[in-house]
Amino acid sequence: MSAAEWAWIESGLKQRITALNLFVDDIYHGQKILRDRVVPEELVRSARSFRAPCVGLDPPHGIWCHVTGTDLVRDRDGQIYVLEDNLRCPSGVSYVLENRLVLKRTFPQVFESSHVRPVDDYPSRLLDMLEQLSPAGVGSPCVAVLTPGIYNSAYFEHSFLAQQMGVQLVEGRDLIVADGFVQMRTTKGFERVDVIYRRIDDDFLDPTSFRSDSLIGVPGLMDVYKAGRVALANAPGTGVADDKAIYAYVPKIIKYYLGEESVIPNVPTFVCWEPKDLAYVLDHLDALVVKAANESGGYGMLVGPHATPAEREAFGEKIRAAPRNYIAQPTLALSRVPVIGEKQFEGRHVDLRPYILYGKEIYILPGGLTRVALRKGSLVVNSSQGGGSKDTWVLSVPKGDSPQPDAA
Repeated sequence: MSAAEWAWIESGLKQRITALNLFVDDIYHGQKILRDRVVPEELVRSARSFRAPCVGLDPPHGIWCHVTGTDLVRDRDGQIYVLEDNLRCPSGVSYVLENRLVLKRTFPQVFESSHVRPVDDYPSRLLDMLEQLSPAGVGSPCVAVLTPGIYNSAYFEHSFLAQQMGVQLVEGRDLIVADGFVQMRTTKGFERVDVIYRRIDDDFLDPTSFRSDSLIGVPGLMDVYKAGRVALANAPGTGVADDKAIYAYVPKIIKYYLGEESVIPNVPTFVCWEPKDLAYVLDHLDALVVKAANESGGYGMLVGPHATPAEREAFGEKIRAAPRNYIAQPTLALSRVPVIGEKQFEGRHVDLRPYILYGKEIYILPGGLTRVALRKGSLVVNSSQGGGSKDTWVLSVPKGDSPQPDAA
């Protein structure tokens, strides 16, 4: 990507995450946006990721979404769209760093001559952001990465980031709440933990506040968090903003809080919760991509043009039974990149997930994870569905040049 195009993307992502953070804060406090009927109240309260225990929470510096992965796509007309927002525990940044390491070793001269912006400082920027969240009066905060354990599909990333940041990788069983603080078991006894980069979903974070059957969380963690004695990134409750039905209202959310039009547009979206949208979706399943509002990883989807009549009929029944749980979008002609096939280079569809760190300032990793649908003709790029990844190069501006915005 050129420097000018990336500057445009950066401005759009900063706008979007600023508005979404204000939205989450409002939802768990005054709920003004609901009273003004910009977003339907029932849609928010019925969101699976809305957390009643988070009402009234005040995360450090008023920031809820510290790490975000926003998925972008480019259509046949060249326009870039936001496909979805990931504000809970977005994964994949470790592949960005590893892909870059391999490519730099393979093509060192190409990198030097192309003025590719670096990505290898992401772990240090992540650590710096996490340390900014530490409770007041803590001079040298103890940061830990909380993982569900070795059987989690993203465990490599959890351990990789902990190692790169030089912090402890812990499981729930390594932590206890004692004397009003979160304590970590070490070979020298217990050590206070000040900041937790958690890679565990809200449901399993604290069995006394969320799911009581969780065996991987830390009992009493939320009480310490509410008392301001430990910081969590991301803050619990942020998932309400990446519900796919809420996604459809993000342009209105941006307009409501910032008084601005969206820089990067949404993909046109039909919310099946709305009767008119539901009728249209059911009549046009052969032309739409239908997604479950609370699923991720490419699960719970119907790609209408690639489905059989029987599959579309069966999926239609699911939509009729629970319309709140589904949205639909036109089938985009996603941009493609070359991959090495069995005998030749072949095109495969891609999207791009830039990573956003929200601390004292908003930082966007220049590039991100380009996810590739390795199966021929597939529009599903998720790694859990057989997708791969590629390095993404954002070019810096050579000396003497000034960036000019590309045509949308």
